[in-house]
Amino acid sequence: MFSAARFAFSNGQRRNNVQAFSTSSSRSYDVAKLTLVGRLGKDPEVRTTKSDREYVAYTVATTNYPPPPPNPDGTRQEAGTSWHHLISFNPAQNNYLKSLTKGTQVYVEANFELREPDPNADSFTPAGQRQIFLRHETIRVLRTPHTQNTSE
Repeated sequence: MFSAARFAFSNGQRRNNVQAFSTSSSRSYDVAKLTLVGRLGKDPEVRTTKSDREYVAYTVATTNYPPPPPNPDGTRQEAGTSWHHLISFNPAQNNYLKSLTKGTQVYVEANFELREPDPNADSFTPAGQRQIFLRHETIRVLRTPHTQNTSE
C-alpha cells in the first residue's frame, strides 16, 4: 500500500505528486451550528406536526455571563437569561429526551436555521416574523437536578 511512497523516500527523492491520505470528501459544506450549555427549562414535550409526524420540543435556559460592563454610574446590570427552544425529529433521540426532567444541566449541539417572514402574513403572528429554528443534533447530560427529600 505504501510501497510507492517508501520507494520515493528510500532513493532520497521526494515526489511532489504523492497525495495525503484522507477519508473525507473533497467537498466543503457550510455549517450553522449552535452549542449550548444550560438547564432544561421544563420537561421535554411530545408534539405532532400538521402532517402527524411526532417530534419532541424542549427548552434550554442559559445565563449570559459575564454580565455586561458597568454603567457610567458604576452599577452593573445583572446577567440575563436566554431561553432557547429546540426541536428533535429523531425517534431514537426522542425516547431519551422524554426521560429528561426540568433542571437537568445539558450540553446541546443544534443546527441553526433562520426563516424569513411570510410577506403575506400579519406581522404580529409568528409566520409574519423572522424565526430561528434550532434542530436538535446531540445532547449530553452534565448534571441531573437535585432531588429534595419531602419526608417528614
